[in-house]
Amino acid sequence: FQISMKRTFNLLLLVVALSIIASCRHDKQNKQSGTSQMFRFEEFTIDQLQQGYRNGDFTVAEVVQAYLDRIKAIDDSGPMLNAVIQVNPDALVIAAELDRELKEGKARGPMHGVPVLLKDNIDTHDGMETTAGSRALRGSHPPKDSFVAQKLREAGAVIIGKSNLSEWANFRGNLSSSGWSGVGGQTKNPYILDRNPCGSSSGSGVAVSANLCMAAVGTETNGSIVCPSTANGIVGIKPTVGLLSRSGIVPISFTQDTPGPMARTVRDAAIMLGTMTGIDPDDSKTAASEGKALNDYTPFLKE
Repeated sequence: FQISMKRTFNLLLLVVALSIIASCRHDKQNKQSGTSQMFRFEEFTIDQLQQGYRNGDFTVAEVVQAYLDRIKAIDDSGPMLNAVIQVNPDALVIAAELDRELKEGKARGPMHGVPVLLKDNIDTHDGMETTAGSRALRGSHPPKDSFVAQKLREAGAVIIGKSNLSEWANFRGNLSSSGWSGVGGQTKNPYILDRNPCGSSSGSGVAVSANLCMAAVGTETNGSIVCPSTANGIVGIKPTVGLLSRSGIVPISFTQDTPGPMARTVRDAAIMLGTMTGIDPDDSKTAASEGKALNDYTPFLKE
């Protein structure tokens, strides 16, 4: 009888302990879910953001801080999407300057104050490295911005960080894994964490999909914009080679490489595309776009 009572008591203790563990896990999941639900700018479009700036509903600094907090909450912890390799240490300083311009009535255009991520094979001349996901390029600080980074800054976009990618844009070996790099680890699909996010602009695709940024720039040689856009439920545009400059981007193929916009809506992608066009003397392919490229593609949108 005493042995039976002891076993019963031990069993009760085990049940209580398991209940406490389950409760803790449930609380943690609720906190992570709550972080997602409380994100103020979830699924915001560029037009909505600009309307909010005009109304004085929020500042650029508040928007940028919210996205940085979002990255910390669900990319660095929680689900650990591994979509972002690094954040821009100057992002809030840039945001403050853009807020000052807005107060003076100087909006630069539809990309003013828009939080953007660049694939980490695209050069930026700032506090961030450009690694292409490879440990071999750890500590690499380019001497100047890539052409597309320069155009985005001029348009008022806030480059808040660099996105993970398939190392060397998936040209590192025959058995490379989509979305894996030595620097950033494995990028995860935000819908189902153990499924393929598709490469090589996987970090850009996942980040846009999970609202870690409003838009991103990817690069494509053979499917690296359109595939992660498909797998993560967003919109990606692979432009005609030469419409956007490749200078300052780690190269693969002179005849096929191109950067391109990745966003949650067709309109946002079109707005971003027009921002990045231009003739670049450092990329001879862009000469063919003279007289054909536009700075605004939105008039051609048809619902």
